[in-house]
Amino acid sequence: MKKWIYLQVALIAVAACNSSENIPKTTFQSSQPWRPTIDNRADAVMVYGVGGNPSDKENPRTLENRVKSWKDRGYQVQFMTGIAWGGYKDYFTGEWDGMPHLDEGQVRENGDTIWHGHMVPYIVPTGNYLKYMKEVHVKRAIDAGIDVIYFEEPEFWAFAGYSESFKREWEKFYGFPWRAQHESAENTYLSNKLKYHMYYNALKEVGTYAKQYGKSLSREIKCFVPTHSLVNYTAWKIVSPEASLASLDCIDGYIAQVWTGTSREPNYYGGERRERVFETAFLEYGCAKSMTAPTGRTVYFLTDPIEDWPRDWADYKKNYEATFTAQILYPDVNTYEIMPWPERIYEGLYCKSATDKEKIHIPSSYATQMQIMINALQRMPLSESRVSGTEGISVLMANSLMFQSFPQHEGYSDPGLSGFFGQALPLLKRGVPVGIVHMENLSFRKTLADTKVLLMSYSNMKPMDPEAHRQLARWVKRGGIIIYSSRDDDPYQNVLEWWNTGGNSYKCPADHLFSLMGIPEGASDGLYGYGRGSVRIIRKDSKEFALEDDSELISAVKDLYPGEITFKNSFVLDRGIYKIAAVLDESVSDEPLRLDGLYIDVYDPTLPVVRSKSVAPGTQALLIDMAKTDRSRPEVLASASRTYEEVFDGESYSYTAKSPVNTHNVSRVYLPFRPSSVTIDGAETFDEARWDEDSSTYLVEFENNPDGVAVTLAR
Repeated sequence: MKKWIYLQVALIAVAACNSSENIPKTTFQSSQPWRPTIDNRADAVMVYGVGGNPSDKENPRTLENRVKSWKDRGYQVQFMTGIAWGGYKDYFTGEWDGMPHLDEGQVRENGDTIWHGHMVPYIVPTGNYLKYMKEVHVKRAIDAGIDVIYFEEPEFWAFAGYSESFKREWEKFYGFPWRAQHESAENTYLSNKLKYHMYYNALKEVGTYAKQYGKSLSREIKCFVPTHSLVNYTAWKIVSPEASLASLDCIDGYIAQVWTGTSREPNYYGGERRERVFETAFLEYGCAKSMTAPTGRTVYFLTDPIEDWPRDWADYKKNYEATFTAQILYPDVNTYEIMPWPERIYEGLYCKSATDKEKIHIPSSYATQMQIMINALQRMPLSESRVSGTEGISVLMANSLMFQSFPQHEGYSDPGLSGFFGQALPLLKRGVPVGIVHMENLSFRKTLADTKVLLMSYSNMKPMDPEAHRQLARWVKRGGIIIYSSRDDDPYQNVLEWWNTGGNSYKCPADHLFSLMGIPEGASDGLYGYGRGSVRIIRKDSKEFALEDDSELISAVKDLYPGEITFKNSFVLDRGIYKIAAVLDESVSDEPLRLDGLYIDVYDPTLPVVRSKSVAPGTQALLIDMAKTDRSRPEVLASASRTYEEVFDGESYSYTAKSPVNTHNVSRVYLPFRPSSVTIDGAETFDEARWDEDSSTYLVEFENNPDGVAVTLAR
């Protein structure tokens, strides 16, 4: 019989790592040198910091040694460092230039510096600080052979803005003396707008330097920005450039930092404030995807099997499944950061359960499940399949959501980001995969291409330039539908901005938009036509749809959507060999979703073959659909290790499996024949009970080894 040899695609990827054009499918960040306990077998590692992570209790080896340790193990090595905080004590204490710079930390109203760690303040990105970043960190990383650099978390706290360095930047930017942001809505808006511009310019400066320095060495340097979603930053009251980074030529892509810690931030729906992890994660990933999709730039979706706050392992597992499912429900993204900080995941100690506070390492079954899940990402394909549900309904967002981050001004507040969630959750909870549109991207042709109905409000955000309104008006004229929900009476309507300066005298920004479409300024509740499209004005603050009742919004969507809307309590997506499902609570039904077929259950660490799967409200499922698999050749369909060096000669199938030490491997292997021999590192282990006739799969188990375990299945 003809001999077929299958080489793991990852080997080809590793061989191509010298090309700066190569984009690894999976990556992770670590401040540590390679060691067998954290060798998770992603394509790339982002070595963190010239001096490591400032949170590390033990100082890791030098950057160059850490880079070499991972490269020697076959990883593509990249570099990540914080742009708003990091191990930069030499700058703050004066070791770098002979002058201390602790006065450049972000400062609260009471005069306290905001710290990320000991002697590590959140930074006001002054010109001198950026010079230090370029000379000490960016240059050294490039000199160490790094061609891809990540500038992590450009963050300025909304409640900061009281340091002398910030006051100086205010006067340079606005041309008039600093104003305390707590004194008025306008001051809050202007303060946060400046913070946004400062980190936009900081990334522009360090990214441009990295590319120019690389070019001087005849190398192409790529720059990425790992950033939380606009949803999370606004909820956590942090200001960052977000969607505006799309206009920076020096930025090649992003990491959407979404995980349990961001997605469990409580929000309101039906007047109840609580965690809605899956729904929030779905909107966060959607926010990041829509931020980058029109630009064609790369975005990595991140998940974390644990989170920053110490909790128990069962809590981590439940919420990991929720966020993981949310990310893979976006079939047009297939690049992932599989985890941050593997050292804390594999080596950290957390509570055994919610009631048992004994601290233990990751349970063996959870480690196995986690590794099965991250290895599924290695083969997760791009797909033209669509998530089940009514398409073409989107919510408009803008960076200025962050500018209104203040508890209360003149009696006005937006608790739990309800102005946004009040538009998104009523649809999402009814099984509509609502999309996100970023106002900053309206100039890109593709931004509104798939949107039929756009929900927007100027209660919780404001337009940053008039061009966005011209884009929206043109879209409506061609047939688009806007549902605008706002009373236009919040105190931010009157801030010093373009709609009331430079010859404009609009009472509120919506009046400028309406004027472009022949709608009267201050228009009352009702439906207004423009060209082939229309605008429905609802004179309610969009937050009311989350805090009180959403019936008026839902009624407007049903009346105006060009087609029939389906309400349900689930999302289902077929993506390659995978069937992905999520069932919602607080929805139109409490019925579970039943999926019949022949499946491998990926969220069960024993990888059972099931003929039917019931998914209860508030839970998710990831299944391998055996009807979608390639039956022409043997294949490791699911595994807690990564597969290399596959060989099939017609009589036997062999491969090498690699994964971190101290973890247990479970694999489900498809074979076009019934095996009579299974050897693990040469030892016979065949067990008739492990063969499943219906799926033609064999269940393999052994203890993992990063140096590789040899597996052979023979007739």
